Amino acid sequence: MHAVGYEHAGPIDREEALIDLDLPEPVAHGRDLLVEVRAVSVNPVDVLIRANTEPPADSFRVLGWDAAGIVRAVGADVTLVRAGDEIAYSGAVTRPGTNQELHLIDERLVGRKPRSLDWAEAAALPLTGVTAWEMLFDRLDVHRPVAGSSPALLIIGGAGGVGSMAIQLARQLTELTVIATASRPETRTWVKDLGAHHVIDHTRPLKPQLDEIGVGAPGFVFSTTHTDRHVLAIADLIAPEGRFGLIDNPVTLDVVPFKQKSVSIHWELMYTRSLFDTLDMGQQGRVIGRLADLVDEGRLRTTLTERLSPINAANLKRAHARVESAAMRGKIVLEGWG
Repeated sequence: MHAVGYEHAGPIDREEALIDLDLPEPVAHGRDLLVEVRAVSVNPVDVLIRANTEPPADSFRVLGWDAAGIVRAVGADVTLVRAGDEIAYSGAVTRPGTNQELHLIDERLVGRKPRSLDWAEAAALPLTGVTAWEMLFDRLDVHRPVAGSSPALLIIGGAGGVGSMAIQLARQLTELTVIATASRPETRTWVKDLGAHHVIDHTRPLKPQLDEIGVGAPGFVFSTTHTDRHVLAIADLIAPEGRFGLIDNPVTLDVVPFKQKSVSIHWELMYTRSLFDTLDMGQQGRVIGRLADLVDEGRLRTTLTERLSPINAANLKRAHARVESAAMRGKIVLEGWG
């Protein structure tokens, strides 16, 4: 079967950074599904692992942690999904990725593909949607107010994949005032169209811009990128006893500035459940199902902004370079195997 992987970690501008492979077809056992992959999206985790994680000697690593496809076979212990089901999911970082024609995935991690989306639009949904959902409702617990704060959510990096989903979920499922950061005209328009009440520029001091809006100190702050650049500003602007969440990987994170306000710090990694085989691992599949419902109800929209076809090494290299540029708006998706 066709696949794309790499043999040595390093920068994307190398000819061999990603290469086309021919691999044996996998077989489903236990709770695994064998999925015919129709479309995949590219996320920062793909870029991070390709650049820094060396595969075992004399072997290749296949990346990809978002997919939409059709279940072709199921393991003996599968009870939640049937062959022929159309699904979307985001895989597990400990297993081969979705950049291959046939892929194995635990049934607890998948949800139905939204009926109203095509394959590429659906493949843009799982990782960013689950990450935004878990941050808002599991980590920051936004339905529980912060006493005395402004009922507001500040999303730093609102135009990226996760920020784009967080804006929509907060608008559709909460009464919070949503403030997103964006610095370019096209990204400012994007986050406004997604539902942000206010847009501020993360290249300028944040608190004076919030003061101009007159919303007050937000009880919730969600940083999706460049947290190390904004951490002192966040500590200054967040409400006392507020909740601060982040998903990126700052080299260091000094949390001492948050002590005086008793601010709680929350990390979100959507792979925690699959990494540790947690008892609630099936929650991830249920969240994807809920996201599909919201899409089909017209309350969420896909964040796909760019399509490439077919799925091969050349196009995946282009997609990785786009994600590395840190200027993405929404999601880039590859579809079809040519």
